[in-house]
Amino acid sequence: MKTGIIVQARTTSSRLPNKVLLPLPSNGDVTVLDQVVNRVKKCTQIDDVIIATTQNKTDDPIEKKAEELEVKCFRGDEQNVLNRYYKAAVEYDLDIIVRITSDCPFIDPFVIDDMIIVFKNSNTDYLSSALNRSFPHGLDAEVFNFKSLEKAHLEASEKPALEHVTYYFYSNPDTFICQNFEATANKTGKDIRITIDTKEDYMLLCAIHDYLKDEEFITTEMIIDLYNNKPWIRLINGNIKQKKVFETTKEELIEAAKILELQDLNKATIAIRKLIEEYEQKLA
Repeated sequence: MKTGIIVQARTTSSRLPNKVLLPLPSNGDVTVLDQVVNRVKKCTQIDDVIIATTQNKTDDPIEKKAEELEVKCFRGDEQNVLNRYYKAAVEYDLDIIVRITSDCPFIDPFVIDDMIIVFKNSNTDYLSSALNRSFPHGLDAEVFNFKSLEKAHLEASEKPALEHVTYYFYSNPDTFICQNFEATANKTGKDIRITIDTKEDYMLLCAIHDYLKDEEFITTEMIIDLYNNKPWIRLINGNIKQKKVFETTKEELIEAAKILELQDLNKATIAIRKLIEEYEQKLA
């Protein structure tokens, strides 16, 4: 069975454009995407690494980067990421797919290997390290088989399922066998955020590299130890909210109210709360 890691990447991030091509460390010539790909190349349980980007002209540099890194590249639909994954899996004849996002420069190849082994030795359709989070944000990985991906591609039609590749799996637990992969004690840290969506995230990642620059390979355990020894480091991006997938308008409005409250935008918060009440009345 052929196993491939598909790394989704694009330059048009809404919160931090071109984030995957930012240098990391900041004074180096290695990008965030370089870091991701070089780390997943250390996996021993895979046959291929594929960067799945869009057909947009703005993503030509990502295809060029794939060539530099000597990994494969697939270009597809920007918004329908499910379709992009499916076609990439077909193109490279994958039986088992590992989904990684390009904003996780400290992705753990040892965790990925363990997940693939567990997946192969189970009857699971979908294995995730984030269904019930125990790992730090930024170590997210998902493993699923081609049969399930094809079923989702043929059946899914709602926007969340098309934009978020695996949404159709975990939102249909009666159709797909879904399993969570738990962190071992030395890799537990669900309150740690080492992904990149904002400038604050980027500052944090650069700080980690500065502190651990003498290490040949920065492990998850080293990062967790750094957080424990220097707890102030959490303040760098502590106010950043992780993006979520919302199933209803009400859920999205509630989350918006929480964010506004954090910013002390009280009038806007009251307005959002009123919208929630109006929404509930319409549903009543």
